[in-house]
Amino acid sequence: MSPAVRPPLPLWLALIVAAGAGPILDAGFPDRDWWPLAFVGVALILWSLRGRSTRSSLLVGFVAGLSFYLFHVQWTALYLGPVPWIALSVLEALFFALGSLLITLAYRWVPVAWPTRLGRLGLLPVVVAGLWTLREYVAGNWPYGGFSWGRVAESQSQSPFAPLVAWFGMSGLTFVIVWLVALALECAFELEVRRAWRVSIAVGAIALVLVIPAWPATTHGTTRIAAVQGNGPAGYFDGAAPGDVMQTQVDATRKIIDEKADMVVWPEGSADIDPTRDQDSANTINDLATAMNAPFIVGTITYRNREYFNTSLLWEPGKGVTDYYDKKHPVPFGEYVPDRSFWRMFAPSLIDLIGRDYTPGTRDNVFDVNGVKAGISICFDIVDDQLLTDMMNGGAQVILAQTNNADFGRTDENMQQLAIARLRAIEAGRSLVNISTVGSSQIIGPSGGTIASIPAYQAGSMIADVPLGTATTPATLLSRGIEWLVSGLGLAALVIAFFAVRSGRSPRTASTVARTEKAASHSV
Repeated sequence: MSPAVRPPLPLWLALIVAAGAGPILDAGFPDRDWWPLAFVGVALILWSLRGRSTRSSLLVGFVAGLSFYLFHVQWTALYLGPVPWIALSVLEALFFALGSLLITLAYRWVPVAWPTRLGRLGLLPVVVAGLWTLREYVAGNWPYGGFSWGRVAESQSQSPFAPLVAWFGMSGLTFVIVWLVALALECAFELEVRRAWRVSIAVGAIALVLVIPAWPATTHGTTRIAAVQGNGPAGYFDGAAPGDVMQTQVDATRKIIDEKADMVVWPEGSADIDPTRDQDSANTINDLATAMNAPFIVGTITYRNREYFNTSLLWEPGKGVTDYYDKKHPVPFGEYVPDRSFWRMFAPSLIDLIGRDYTPGTRDNVFDVNGVKAGISICFDIVDDQLLTDMMNGGAQVILAQTNNADFGRTDENMQQLAIARLRAIEAGRSLVNISTVGSSQIIGPSGGTIASIPAYQAGSMIADVPLGTATTPATLLSRGIEWLVSGLGLAALVIAFFAVRSGRSPRTASTVARTEKAASHSV
């Protein structure tokens, strides 16, 4: 271990701190939504990683990641039991451990390669935040399309930091949060009684971020949208007969049959008998669309060319299906089983529950609904940054997020997903209709405010004049470039620091090392 940074905590205490950091970080997310605790959780994790050896950093990082995900995704165990819950948490904890190792190496090498105060307070927090963002990027894209749930940014949908997502995107917001925490920690470790002004650097940085103005989410005109939540038996284990879910949607829609709407939106899987293959189902939807004189956007399961798709249909009265979108990001081990023969060896009863595999779609995710461009997102699609970019490139003026949360009951899952949807609305500068079979359903404005809502587990509808967005936010203009920039910056600085330390050409002197050790010995 380099002498540049000593661990402020013995290993046994670091493990306790890491284990406690997980539930604290989770409490910053919905539905508790105590967003300041996300900062505390990140701080505890970074504190426990500082100055560790390679092996102990992997262990501490694994414990922190496991404790967080066991709390954060416990809803996966509601119907399927502990196996998928634990398996997913362990997988994400492994990514967390590898990311923690990189952060520990940054604490070890960066102060040696750049031993000045600017290196410690200016560069090191940037590198740490970049490496944290890199870990989120990798876990969110691999394997099998990744799992982007639990990114630090997703805790901030109701915080003063939420408007930053329009400037920097999800990954950029994660970077800002971790950077602020890492900077505050470095200031604390640098603290001396006669030099307490250094802490003001962190306070000033936080204040600066808080006063960055929200991106002006300009709009032009409105479209009147009706969204219907049937509260039907849409869960996998609800034992519903074919057509039961659709009937609840029909019953709830008939209550607004005399209302004027430019489009009517049903949730994911709401037409549980595919109207493209069943005439009675087709007639039912067409009759409603004709009575309301409005196109319907309907979720169903389609079967084409011997493949199943989770599909959203654009149904126009008297014309039928005029466009459709197939979900591009089906949930691995939820909507399909990758490498089925391999994974079945480990849990055949669970794998066999997934009787059919949905194929990822290839069509664009924008509908033209009587001249209004509507971006379509089906459930897990909402976590995919690229799909939001695709919508904006397709000219989307409003986002329709169809989902089915019935398999997760009254757990945190539906509020976590709603929080992600709210951030997407801010990020894109677009109104967003989050419509679920059972809730929570809301129409969200382009600045993140709630326009209309339906309580969870109640049949009902939302009808509102929804503003149509026209702005191009920096986040959607730069797209994933922000993520690659900050992740690449963190990784590149780490590599440069490694070679500088290895070659012995870093400008480290005995006095520099002594000063750094003294600063590092202070505990938070």
